[in-house]
Amino acid sequence: MKLCVFEVYNSPRMTELIKKKLQDEMNLLEHELVHELPKEIKRAVALGDLSENAEYHMAKQRQEFVKARLRQLGQRMADLSLINMDNIPKDKVGLGSKVKVYDNTKNEEMEYKLVTTEESDVATGKISTSSPIGRALLNKKVGDTATVVTPNGKRDLDILTLSTIHDEASA
Repeated sequence: MKLCVFEVYNSPRMTELIKKKLQDEMNLLEHELVHELPKEIKRAVALGDLSENAEYHMAKQRQEFVKARLRQLGQRMADLSLINMDNIPKDKVGLGSKVKVYDNTKNEEMEYKLVTTEESDVATGKISTSSPIGRALLNKKVGDTATVVTPNGKRDLDILTLSTIHDEASA
């Protein structure tokens, strides 16, 4: 049985799998930064006048982008290392929770799973805990109403059912 990196929520390995994905991206970017981009820059410098050298400017821009992305990934890795599964609420909405809500604005039921930013996929109902809906749902219980402020106005979501990461782990 093959484990999908983003479906393992009832395991402490969840953050480790996400970290591995981020580390793989960091390794690729570091290789590009150390090996490929210096060659591109050297090749572009050999073409002559740097003031009008598009290849040189593109390589330097890519170099700055890669450095910025590496800093961003490093910060995200640090953030993920702070996640403690024991601190996720057992009776309230938190990371890994599946929540069925009734959207009073749209008059329909919807189901969401709260995930990390890297895993969010709105089309499949996976929303980030840092998204407007995710933030509104955090720490709510069955029977509570979460008010979400969107560009189209406020939406009230009534919490109908809740299954936390701990419920899934014990099932």
